[in-house]
Amino acid sequence: MNGDVYSFVATCDVSRHVSVRITPAQLVAQPLHTFRGIHQADAHDELHRGRQRLRLWRGKQADPHRPSMTPNMPDETSEVARLETLYKRQQRGLLPTNDWLDTLTHRTMDRLYTAQMQHGKDLVLTIDMPSWDVPLVFGEPEPVTASLSVNATHPASDAHVQRPWIHPSLFTINDLDDCSENVVEAKHRRLVRSQRLDALDRERKPTAAVRDELHSLLLYPPTRVLTSAEMDLIWSFRFYLTRHSSALTKFVKSVVWSDAQEARQATDVLLPMWAEPQLADALELLGPTFQHLKVRAYAVKQLRQASDEQLQLYLLQLVQALKFDEEAFKAADEDQRALYSSKKHHDTPRLVDLLCARSAHNAVLGTMFFWYVTVERNDARYGELFERVHEQLFTQLARENAPLVDMLERQRRFIDKLTHKAADLRGSRDARPAKIDKLRAWLADRKTGLRSFSTPLSLPLDPDVHVVGVVAENSTVFKSNLFPLRIECRGDQDAYTVIVKNGDDLRQDQLVLQLFALMDRLLRDENLNLKITPYHVLATSPVDGLVQYIPSMSVSAAVAEYGDLLGYMRSQYPDAESAATFHVQAGVLDTFVRSCAGYCVITYLLGVGDRHLDNLLIAADGHFFHVDFGYILGRDPKPFPPPVKVCKEMVDAMGGTSSVYYMRFKKLCHTAFVCLRKNANLILNLVALMVEADIPDIRAEPDKAVLKIQDKFMLTVSEERAVQQFEALLSETSYISTMFDRLHTVAQYFRP
Repeated sequence: MNGDVYSFVATCDVSRHVSVRITPAQLVAQPLHTFRGIHQADAHDELHRGRQRLRLWRGKQADPHRPSMTPNMPDETSEVARLETLYKRQQRGLLPTNDWLDTLTHRTMDRLYTAQMQHGKDLVLTIDMPSWDVPLVFGEPEPVTASLSVNATHPASDAHVQRPWIHPSLFTINDLDDCSENVVEAKHRRLVRSQRLDALDRERKPTAAVRDELHSLLLYPPTRVLTSAEMDLIWSFRFYLTRHSSALTKFVKSVVWSDAQEARQATDVLLPMWAEPQLADALELLGPTFQHLKVRAYAVKQLRQASDEQLQLYLLQLVQALKFDEEAFKAADEDQRALYSSKKHHDTPRLVDLLCARSAHNAVLGTMFFWYVTVERNDARYGELFERVHEQLFTQLARENAPLVDMLERQRRFIDKLTHKAADLRGSRDARPAKIDKLRAWLADRKTGLRSFSTPLSLPLDPDVHVVGVVAENSTVFKSNLFPLRIECRGDQDAYTVIVKNGDDLRQDQLVLQLFALMDRLLRDENLNLKITPYHVLATSPVDGLVQYIPSMSVSAAVAEYGDLLGYMRSQYPDAESAATFHVQAGVLDTFVRSCAGYCVITYLLGVGDRHLDNLLIAADGHFFHVDFGYILGRDPKPFPPPVKVCKEMVDAMGGTSSVYYMRFKKLCHTAFVCLRKNANLILNLVALMVEADIPDIRAEPDKAVLKIQDKFMLTVSEERAVQQFEALLSETSYISTMFDRLHTVAQYFRP
C-alpha cells in the first residue's frame, strides 16, 4: 500500500467506462462518507472488497441521507445477482475452483451481463474494488484518554472529550511499539557504529577489496538509496573517506540522524575536516533529502566560494532550494534554530542571506534573483515565503545598492506596460494587420514613454544589455494563436529584439534554456565549442514572459525557399572556389556541423519532444538550434518519437551519411555525450532541485523526473558501452522521423 495507486473500473452501459483512481492512503485516511458516492461501508465500518454492484438512478439527484430516496442496492433477485454472489464466495475461497469449468461460467456470466445492460430497465454500476487479505477498517483519530463516566457526570464536557468509535462487535489492538525503533536493529547498529571505536576508526584503512567496494559506492548516482550494510560500511571508514571530496554526500546519507551523538560527530567533527567538495555536491546537500540545518549551512558555506557567474548559472535552482531550506528550518528542533538566531553563530548562514547579500553587490545577479522571486510570489504553497524573501531583498538593496532598486522598479513598469498591451491585442478581434498598426501607434505615442528613455534601461531578459528606447516601426505581431509581440529595442550600439508573450507559461522553456547554457559551459570547459545558442528566456509571471529573438529561419521555411539547407547557407555565405564545402564558407559549414551535434546530445539528454521542422531553426551564419520546449522528459504528442533528433535535412546538408562532415558530426556527438556524462551528478542535482517548481512536465511525475534523465546518461554501464548504445540510437533515428515531419508540414499547410 506504500503509495500504490489502484484503478477501479466501473462499467455503466455496454459502451461507457469510467475510471476512478484512489490511493490506498485516501481509503485509509479519509472518512468513509467522502467516498460513499463510490462505495458503502458495512455495519462494522469495513471497506467492501471485490466486485460491487450499485444501482444508478436516471434523472434524479443523489440523496446522501439515511434512509436514502435513491438507495444504491440493485435488484438482488435476478440471475445475475445470484451469480455475482456465488462469484464473490469463490473469490474468498468458500467455493472450490475448476479452471476449465470456471472459464465457461465466466463467459456465460459475461453474456448475461451484456444482455442485462442492453435490455434491463435499471442501470447498474459495477466496480472492482481491491480484494484485501484482511479487513480494511475506518477509524477516527485516537480519542483522548478519558473515562466514559465523565460525560455522564459532566455533560458540558462532552464537547471536549471525543466519543469512542469502536462498535461492540469490532475489536482493535493498538500496537504501541509500531512506531518505535526496532530494538534488535538498534542494538546491532550501535555495536557496528559504536562511538567508542572512534580511535580505531581514525586509523582504519580499507583492504583492496573494501577499497573497490567503497569506490563503487561513490560512483552511485544521487538518486541511489543506500542499504543498511552500505551505510555501515561508509560509516566504518568515515575518517578514511574525509580525504575524498566526492564521498561527502554518501557519508551524509550514511549518518543515522536520530542518534544525537552520531549526528554531533558528523556535523562538528567530520564535516569541518572533509576535503573541499565540488559545487555539484554542495547543490545536492541543499536538496529535499538533507534536513539537518548544520549540513545545509555547510553547503551554503561552500557556495560562498562560487563566483557570481557560477551563481547565475545555478540561480534558478537555488531559488527553488529556498523552499527546502524553509521546510528544514520548520522541522528542526529549538537547538538547531538557535544557531540562526544567535549572533555568535554568524558562520552558519542561511541560503536566503547569501543570495540577498550577493545580489546587492552584483546588478545582473540581483536582477535575475528579483524576477525569479517575483514569479514564485504567485505560488499557492510557498507564496508567503517568497513575499518575505522579496522584502528581505529590497531591504538589503535599499541599504547597499539603491540605484539597483530604482532600476528594478523601472523594469517592472516596462514589463507591465508590454504584457498588458500584449494581453489587449491577444483578446482583440482585430485582424493581424490592424493589431500591428495599433501596436506601432501605441509604441510611438509619447504618453507611453517607450519611444525613448531618459536614462538607459537594463533589460530584465539580459541585464548586461542596456536600451534607450523601442523602435516602433520595426516592431510587429507574430502570426500565432497567442499573437506574441516582437519589440525591437534600441541599444547603445546594436538593436536588441525581444518577444513579449502573454497567456503562455515560459517557466519550462526557461529551465531548458538554463540547462542548455550550463551544458554549453561544461563542454567549453573541456575545450569543446559546439556553437550552442542558449538564447535568453525570462518568465515574468505564470502567464507572461520575454524571449530573446534570434534572426533565423525554420528548417521547413529554408527548405521551401532555397531547396535545402545548403542552398540557404550558400545564399548567405557563398564560396564559389570551395567544392569540398559544397560552395559554402568553411566556417559556416563547421558551425552548422558543430551546432547540430551539440543540440542532438543535449535534447536527447533532456528528452525534448515534439521536434518538427518548424521548431528547428538555422541562422544565416550556420548556427542550428531548437525552440519551443513544451514537451520534455520523454513526453511527445507524436507516436514513437526518436530519442535522438537527426532529421534528413540536417544529414543532407552535411553531404549525406557517407560524407566526412557526417562522420565528424558523429564524432562530436560521442565526445559531447562523454563530457556531459562525466558531469551527470551536477545535472541530476539541478533537476532534483526543481521538483517543487511548477514545471508542467516535472509536475506530472516529480518522482520520476530525475530518473528519466539519469537513464539517458546510461550510468549503469561502462563509458565504452554507453558510447556504443548512443551510437546505435544515433544511427537508428537519422531518418525515422521523416514521415512525421512531412505529416506535420502538410498539417501546417492546411491550418487556417
